[in-house]
Formats: sequence, structure tokens, C-alpha cells
Amino acid sequence: MKGIQIKEYVQGPEDLKIIDLPVPTPKSDEYLIAIHASATNFFDLLQIRGKYQHQPAFPWIAGSEFSGVVLKAPTALPGGRTPKYAPGDKVFGASQGGYATHIVCPEDKLRPVPSGWSFFDAAGLFVTAPTSYAALVVRAGIKKGDWVLVHAAAGGVGLAAVQIAKAFGATVVATAGTQHKMDVARSFGADFAVDYKQKDWPEQVKKLTPKGRGVDIVYDPVGLIAQSMKCTAWNGRLLVIGFAAGDIEKMATNRILLKNVSVVGLHWGAYATNEPEMIDKVWDGIFELMNSGKYKGTCFTDQEYVGLENVPAALKALGGRDSWGKVVVKVPQEGKSKI
Repeated sequence: MKGIQIKEYVQGPEDLKIIDLPVPTPKSDEYLIAIHASATNFFDLLQIRGKYQHQPAFPWIAGSEFSGVVLKAPTALPGGRTPKYAPGDKVFGASQGGYATHIVCPEDKLRPVPSGWSFFDAAGLFVTAPTSYAALVVRAGIKKGDWVLVHAAAGGVGLAAVQIAKAFGATVVATAGTQHKMDVARSFGADFAVDYKQKDWPEQVKKLTPKGRGVDIVYDPVGLIAQSMKCTAWNGRLLVIGFAAGDIEKMATNRILLKNVSVVGLHWGAYATNEPEMIDKVWDGIFELMNSGKYKGTCFTDQEYVGLENVPAALKALGGRDSWGKVVVKVPQEGKSKI
């Protein structure tokens, strides 16, 4: 197989190299999968430079999210369970080693490719969709009639949040930093779009809401909670998803008290350890939306990336914020694309 192996940390994506490697041998409880598409993530950029909280021992293959076809199923699962997937099944998931033509993966890190979905679109589902669903539905209790402010709405989790909020009957105000990204957010269902580079964006958002009352839910993967308080309604729920802007905020807690708001965190990756029973519930909800046509793929389509040799370019587009949605690389198998 071919893969992007890390033997030492690199300065950036341009230093990544594709090499020939033996096809990995799955453990008795693992699947062997032929990858047809690999999705990029910001943590990939950190990991290849040695700056992520989870750093595998050298050597390791970069990447995580993927979609593909099962080649081999497990021979032994705990409790004698029958494997959910068989050779030939189309799956998507995440496991260390997504920038390769083959990968091994445990069953809990896989889901079936939704009916009618391409490998390309499915590759970008595993991280973003459950993050946004768990935040809005589980943590914020979104309901019909809510006004929802989605920051960085043209990003991967942002476009997921826009669609999920609309599916639950909410009115969505999207923020983005360029006109093109605002247009993208609208194309995925956002009712309004505001440029968060304008200093008065909180006032603009507040004026859009009924009688200027403010938004009920703030979805924030950027680090704009403090500013968002200016346009949050009484009993508002502010969701802390991440800090893409780079700085971890400090807040005046008296403002939380005065507006009677809740500031709630969402760490989807920790559910497997702390609340595993919620994982299937979240995925069931997501698949219900996908099967009813209320959720579509969020992959970046302004530029096409085909072949592992284009992973560096895809990562540069992601890191340079030149993209929207999920930047996905198609991975042809056996010399031809099967996307």
C-alpha cells in the first residue's frame, strides 16, 4: 500500500512524503479497509508537527478520517458478537492512519456509508456531524422556534450545525469572514449571514431577532463567547465547541448571571469514556436526518484533490483558511478512482 508515514516531525504539509508500506495486518477485533477518500482536520496539522495532545510513537501514518470498503472483517469480537460489517460493505470512520490506501480500524470507530452517499461526502462525516448534533440537541436542547447563532458557519462543524439547527425548526444566523463563505452558509440553509470581521456584528445579529431580543443558542467553535453575550437572549445557551481563533477566553461571570444564560461545553471525543450510551443515540439522530434528506455532505468543492500526493495541498488550504466545509482528498484504488 501507499501512505504518508511520519518518522520525524515536520515543519508543515509540504514536507510530507508518500512511501510504499506493507498492507497492515488487522488484529482479531479489527477491520481491514481499502480507503477511497480521506478527510483533513486541523489536528492533523498539529500532529505532524508534534504539537497535538495525542502523539503516536514513531513511525506512524498521518491522517484520521476516511471512507472506504471493508476487505476483511474481525475474526473475534468481545462476547462472541457477530461483526456488523462484511467484506464489500461501504463504511466511514476515523482511526490513526487515514492518509493511506489501506487502514485497520475497530468496529466502534466505523459507521455505514449512508444510502446514496459517495465516499467523498461520507469521508467528512465522522467528526463534524456528531459534534454539532450532540452540542445542539443533547447539550442545548434545541427546539422549533429557537434562534441560533452559528459562528464560523462555513467550516466543517459550522455547516453541520446550520443543517441540524434548520432540521429542528430553528432560525439560523451564520457568521463568516468573507462574502463567499457567507454565501456558502446560506446555501446550506442559514437564514441570515453576518460578517464577524465587522466590529458591530453583535449589534447586527441582535437587530435580526424578534424585537431585538437576541439569539437563544450560540454555537461557537471559534472563541467568541464573551462577545456573543451581547446578542444573547434571556435564558440563552452558549455552546463552547473550540477555540479556532487560538485564544482561550476569560469571561466576566456576572454577565452569565444577569442574563440568566448557560455556558455549556461539548467534548464529543470524551463521550466514549464518560457517556458511551449516548454515542449510538446521537448517530441514530444523524442518520434519521440524512435518510430524510435534511442533512447533506459538507465537503469543499471549489477545488478537487485526488491522490495522496495532494494531501499537502489540501492541508495547506485547510490551514490557510482558504476553504470551507470539509476538505477531502479522493484516494484512487488500484490505479483508478472508484469514488
